[in-house]
Amino acid sequence: MNKGEKNLKKAEETIFLADRPLCGKDVAMITGYFFIIAAAICWGLIGVFSGLAFSQGIQPMEVAFWRAVIAWGCFTFQALCLRQMRIDPKDLPLLSIFALLGISLFYISYQYAVKTGGVALASVLLYTAPAWVVICSYFFYREKLTTIKLTAVALVISGVFLISKSGGTGGGSVSIGFVALISGLASGFCYSLYYTIGKHFSGKYTSANLFMYLLPIGAMGILPFVEFVPKTTEAWLALVGLAVVSTFIANIFYYQGIRYLEAGRASIVATLEPVVAAVTAFIFFGEYFSIVGYMGAALIIVAVLATIWEK
Repeated sequence: MNKGEKNLKKAEETIFLADRPLCGKDVAMITGYFFIIAAAICWGLIGVFSGLAFSQGIQPMEVAFWRAVIAWGCFTFQALCLRQMRIDPKDLPLLSIFALLGISLFYISYQYAVKTGGVALASVLLYTAPAWVVICSYFFYREKLTTIKLTAVALVISGVFLISKSGGTGGGSVSIGFVALISGLASGFCYSLYYTIGKHFSGKYTSANLFMYLLPIGAMGILPFVEFVPKTTEAWLALVGLAVVSTFIANIFYYQGIRYLEAGRASIVATLEPVVAAVTAFIFFGEYFSIVGYMGAALIIVAVLATIWEK
């Protein structure tokens, strides 16, 4: 067989492979991507639902409270249907601490980040979580600080600095000030606890089982600070959307996704969340960063991808 015939055969094989039917592995991977992208979209809508609730006169504390309560009803129904209600009494002290930080403080800080800094800012600062994981894992689990981990932390710090210098969003309607930055960073820290403290529970309980106990404790931690106000139909729809779509359904989609994809690959796809948040923030609220702000957001997302890639 001469060189020309070999090249022709190679081309025919390439065409055949491109046209071959999808196998079971391909379908599983596509299914996994579909669920993870759907979860990222649901999470990316948190700011939209929250913003709509704020526009109806509801304050961040009350939004956080109702998010926990309504989502608790959904997860409890799921746990009862699946008969996943057990809890080890020895886990209750750590679970209570996790609930107060991972639900109460997390939900409150994220709502204040949205309220004071805008949807896009809150979502981007939420993704400082991997840097917090690196820091906490070093102190609590004595995990080694690699070059990639240290670089990721430096990128996150640089990104936050650039965002803080971006000068605001949406024609100056929302300023990026101290409260917005602290709230956003606090939400990122609390989110990181799902990878550190949550790691302790992941092998023992399903998400429905765990959230059935976490959410009521978290809601009780928020309750003393809530000032309830009369709510319109639009306000209730926003609260239900936040709890059902962006909390309960997002969780179902994500855990369905990781049945078909590796956790690392799923985490990379889930970084679509701040992109979705930024797009929806622009469409619904006219929010946008300056060029410097977008550079900072890009650095944070690169840091997230770097930490996932290392794993």
